[in-house]
Amino acid sequence: MKKILLIWLLFGVLATTHAQRTLTLDSCRILALQNAEELTKSENARKISDYDLKNAKMSMLPTVNASGNLLYAFPNIEVLGSEMILKGVYMAGISLTQPLYVGGKITNGIKMARTGKECSEIQMRQTKMQLYANVDNAYYTCIAVNEKVKMLEAYKKQMEHLENVVKTSIQAEMSTQHDLLRITSKKSEIEYNLKKAQNGLSLCRMALANHIGADLEDTIIPADSILTINAPEELSEDISLRPEIQLLEKQIEVKERQIKMERAEALPIVALSAGYNYCGNIKMEGYAQAEDGNYYPYTNKFNQGLGMVMLSVQIPLLDWGKTIRNTKKAKLQLEDSQLDLQKNKKLMQIEVRQTVQNLTDGYSMYLTAQLGFQDADQNLRKMTQMYQNQFCTLTDLLDAQSLWQQSYSNLIEAQTQYKIYETEYLRVTGRLE
Repeated sequence: MKKILLIWLLFGVLATTHAQRTLTLDSCRILALQNAEELTKSENARKISDYDLKNAKMSMLPTVNASGNLLYAFPNIEVLGSEMILKGVYMAGISLTQPLYVGGKITNGIKMARTGKECSEIQMRQTKMQLYANVDNAYYTCIAVNEKVKMLEAYKKQMEHLENVVKTSIQAEMSTQHDLLRITSKKSEIEYNLKKAQNGLSLCRMALANHIGADLEDTIIPADSILTINAPEELSEDISLRPEIQLLEKQIEVKERQIKMERAEALPIVALSAGYNYCGNIKMEGYAQAEDGNYYPYTNKFNQGLGMVMLSVQIPLLDWGKTIRNTKKAKLQLEDSQLDLQKNKKLMQIEVRQTVQNLTDGYSMYLTAQLGFQDADQNLRKMTQMYQNQFCTLTDLLDAQSLWQQSYSNLIEAQTQYKIYETEYLRVTGRLE
């Protein structure tokens, strides 16, 4: 029986360990990076761009090809009274081609591929920052709701204590049943709000678990219970580090390269080729006159190897204006990219300015909420003492408790909102790492 009980206790401990996890913000970020599908796709895109760059660089190297053919031709070919037999003729060869000049296509192709790789790295950084922002938001919200649960639990204890005091006062005929009814009603309201907050906390923990890739049944508990608020220092509105800006700038680089690639279609192509071919099993059959004047049949078999070196130049003469039209098209696409950069720069500058304002106002709201809570807390202690000494009414005490609860809730919301504003400011300035 003791062994069975021990096994059940051990199972319970293991189950609890699996179902409940206390994590810091950094731990949540790390888990989110490990389990994010978007980051995996960004990593795949980076690897693909790396392959594209390597392929582009290989275009500078010569191409080597080997070939082999087997020929069976019929009928035989008559050549000067003899027959050439091409049944079972085999040919094998190897060739090497080195491009010498292709109008800058290879160089521009390499630079475009390198830009593509840089874009994939920027996109990965952008994905990470958005991931961090989502995790931070969920983490801070979870802390806020958890603090509200604690606050409501403390508020409930205050009301339960007051309920006991009033019950004692009723027995001493110093309070009425109406007073007790008011407290009971207030207590029910607190319990209702507490239940809502507890349900909200479960949803917040589930959202946080989803962001970090944990099991939704796990209970994720933030290791932090107090949000540290520091006064904002000098807030920069520089957006040069923002990934969106960098991607738009890289897009302009690609469009500029594309114009050069289109112009290269009208330039000559120079290449050097070298090769060696071997041909065998060619037969010649016929009759030849010998010294005695008679004709005798003969068969000759030819096997021959041939090497060659060739310099080729290909000059485009007429493409009916295709290159010119494609170049103009690429220029228009470049202009569109430049306009996109100008437009989005303005929008992002407005966004940054708004986050700076939000952060500044958020800190002022936090200071106001903190001062309001300190006053409400001091007022509650004073009213509680006065009520115990019968120097104030029950209404005054209930009002003080309600004010305490509201100011405490405001402080929690102000702290949370400031931290969310702080993360958002770092994201929109490209400095959320």
